[in-house]
Amino acid sequence: MSKREDYISWDEYFMGIALMSAKRSKDPSTQVGCCLVNPDKRIMSMGYNGMPAGCDDDDYPWEREGGMLDTKYAFVCHAELNAILNNRAGSLEGCTAYVTLFPCNECAKAIIQSGIKKIIYLSDKYADAESTRASKKMLDSAGVIYEPYSGKVDKIELEFK
Repeated sequence: MSKREDYISWDEYFMGIALMSAKRSKDPSTQVGCCLVNPDKRIMSMGYNGMPAGCDDDDYPWEREGGMLDTKYAFVCHAELNAILNNRAGSLEGCTAYVTLFPCNECAKAIIQSGIKKIIYLSDKYADAESTRASKKMLDSAGVIYEPYSGKVDKIELEFK
């Protein structure tokens, strides 16, 4: 008997974990996940967009429109920052971030400062936004590589039996 040929690639595996992490988000409009992987293909941390630990999701707004304190934007911690802050496995120097949405400028700062050297992203739907343009400018200056996800599978099914 020979080995299976239909197994998923490392990129498919780690992006799948980022997508699963996004499913933990309580945000009704945008769910984002991140998986941080070291050069030895070991997962260092994961994160999703949500309220900071200790802040009850029911006590804060999830609105996208309105004054700053009436929207989620003043309170939500993005997936990339959550993954960086949740890391307990060691240095993130040289790691790759698998993200379901291209990082904003604030997350780009944290990515650069933590030593992450590569970003593989699933969506860049805000490519024309100033925050994304600022992000790319900083990432380029710092030598952080970013590239779109190029896995061969469109769907991975999980069964809980």
